[in-house]
Amino acid sequence: MSGPINQKLMDISSLTSKMLRKNFGRGPESCYAYANMQFLVFYIRGFLSPMEVILLENGNSDNIEISRNIVMTNVLTELKGVLEIEFEQDVKYFYHDWNYHQNRGMITVQFEHSIIEGSCHTLSDSLSNSLVQEVDRITILVQKKPELTKVYPITPKLYLVKREGILIQIEKALIEKGYEHTLLVTKDELEKSYLHRDGRFEEIFQNPVSDIFVDWDFKRDNSIIAFVLK
Repeated sequence: MSGPINQKLMDISSLTSKMLRKNFGRGPESCYAYANMQFLVFYIRGFLSPMEVILLENGNSDNIEISRNIVMTNVLTELKGVLEIEFEQDVKYFYHDWNYHQNRGMITVQFEHSIIEGSCHTLSDSLSNSLVQEVDRITILVQKKPELTKVYPITPKLYLVKREGILIQIEKALIEKGYEHTLLVTKDELEKSYLHRDGRFEEIFQNPVSDIFVDWDFKRDNSIIAFVLK
């Protein structure tokens, strides 16, 4: 990755840390940005507030999830304006997810077009196909096979898998009834348990998996899974 883009990623990481600190009252211990194709990914460590630590110790992670989602809406609105000016193109999607017990998180941004000239990291067809098949297999166990599943390598240690067309009718009905937050928390717990317990991802990557993050865009019926390797 060239020098100018590296500096831009460092500057944006610093700015994002400041935004998180302003909105949550506490900034992360570290925030690193990675980019490839039309994706920008922030990998965040050490970001639990004192109140969230108490909630977590008392088994109230659902309340953390709901309150953090509300505050993140403000953060992402502010971040969207900055990123669109910086990269001179529109942000298409935002995703974010947090591993509270390991105190790590991820914000993923998808732009309309590529923000990097040429792909910085590619992967073999066999790895891509294996990953798609395994993600589809796990998704079928929880809901239904996605209409489309695609792999996006960001770095040799970071991979995104985007799924489109995954909501079943009962989920769509719950969203229409206003149960979006409840559905999000439930899907988060259920799907992650299957991904961690039943997934053969370490065998596919031939590397230990450090983190798996998942988020959904219910309105557009898609989802992003991020795999972070050790």
